[in-house]
Amino acid sequence: MSGKVYVYDTTLRDGSQAQDVSFSLQDKLRITEKLDELGVHYVEGGFPGSNPKDSAYFAEVRKLKLKHARIAAFGSTHHPSKTPATDTNLRLLLESKAPVVTLVGKTWDIHVTKVLRTTMPHNLKLIKDSIRYMKPKVEEVVFDAEHFFDAYKNDSLYAMECIEAALAGGADWVTLCDTNGGALTHEVHDITARVKARFGCRVGIHVHNDGALAVANTLAAVQAGARQVQGTINGLGERCGNADLTAIIPNLQIKMGYKCVPGAQLKAMREVSLFVSEMANLKPNLHQPFVGQAAFAHKGGLHVDAVLKNPATYEHISPDQVGNQRHIIISDLAGKASIQAKAAEYGIDLKSDDPVAKQVLTSIKELESQGFAFEGADGSLEILIKKAKGHWKKFFDVLRARVIVSVSNDKEPQYSEAVVMVKTPDGDVHHAVAEGNGPVNAMDKAFRQALVKYYPELKEVKLLDFKVRILDETAGTSAKTRVLIESGDGEGNKWGTVGVSENVIDASWQALIDSIDYKLHKKSVKKK
Repeated sequence: MSGKVYVYDTTLRDGSQAQDVSFSLQDKLRITEKLDELGVHYVEGGFPGSNPKDSAYFAEVRKLKLKHARIAAFGSTHHPSKTPATDTNLRLLLESKAPVVTLVGKTWDIHVTKVLRTTMPHNLKLIKDSIRYMKPKVEEVVFDAEHFFDAYKNDSLYAMECIEAALAGGADWVTLCDTNGGALTHEVHDITARVKARFGCRVGIHVHNDGALAVANTLAAVQAGARQVQGTINGLGERCGNADLTAIIPNLQIKMGYKCVPGAQLKAMREVSLFVSEMANLKPNLHQPFVGQAAFAHKGGLHVDAVLKNPATYEHISPDQVGNQRHIIISDLAGKASIQAKAAEYGIDLKSDDPVAKQVLTSIKELESQGFAFEGADGSLEILIKKAKGHWKKFFDVLRARVIVSVSNDKEPQYSEAVVMVKTPDGDVHHAVAEGNGPVNAMDKAFRQALVKYYPELKEVKLLDFKVRILDETAGTSAKTRVLIESGDGEGNKWGTVGVSENVIDASWQALIDSIDYKLHKKSVKKK
């Protein structure tokens, strides 16, 4: 091993500054527990006193039984017109009772003179005195050297004097910050190495992603001697975000040999990523490295064939190392190897010489030429393969379906009404009428209402997402429309289905039928 790297998570503070992100108090507490389970060393909870929620967090977090993480409170060096003992910010940091305090201080002359509006020598005193005042009162003090790389490039002597002042005050860590996120990787490496060589202190790195280099710059800093990495889950943060810990930790631990989190906990990386996205009410990034759903997805037939023979041909790590899994994507680029692999996921042993494989492949290519897409519609794909193999049971027949949509320029409420008549295997005919918020919602309600007496498990099915794509914009209102529906149930299962037609109602109907059909089949298989 190359040694230990301490992980400092600032999702709750820096991450919450991202546009469209707002964590409730309970969100912050739950994320803290999840980060602790992952094994991070520090969780920065927020800025005490900046708002009631952060103040409440530091009171409530002390009630949690954390096993790994130490809670850090964030603040700045004392105000130029105050002393440490009379500064409100430092007092609130101490009142938070956080064992770790992180103080941010200016290192770049334009911030010292234009923003802080003090002199360069006085700023050095602010850094030294603030840390010296806090150090006996808390377990650890981290000094965040704000804009350090810009400061160093502008005036290396003064930037180094700021580090010297922090160490003279007793800082346990000196964290070098690329606050504007514009430093290049070689600059971060070389400047970090110079700080480490001169002071021999414990160095951390805090990088923003404005140049799309945050992860690379963090790794370079570690190579140069940094042993604390600051970042956020999923790279959440102001502007372009912070360094993404879901990429930093696997790179350091799997590829560079550093110990960041307990080995077994590395498998929780995707789970933590999804959890934070859920708490932030953000859709997970499909293409996010390591933890995204598509991170280990293979679509081209040649790629699929190769990866099934030897995963290393197209996978830089084994997906299960970070709690992810391989996905075989079926499209018009697929070959028989893709069909075989997908069938195996559905519990079907499909040999390469099985004529069903060729039949399914031909059907998929033909359907995709018509506008179907199975990349986000695994439910429809499973139905297609199992029907071709003769493994699909018929659960109902649709005898009749009709949708009425009211449209008016008046202020009268508009409505959609669906009428559905279906026949179940016992020969009974079930009829239902339902109103909904739009035609698709009305169809969904009526369809499930007609079947729920015979199949009560449909009560738990919900339509989670509905996407419409116009396939030929030049065709105007006669263009083909593709509808993708994502459904889910009370057991946490999700599945996608697809429909294509010149009529958006018809396309939606196709996708809805597949969605219900899929759920009934899965329930039937489970009962066996």
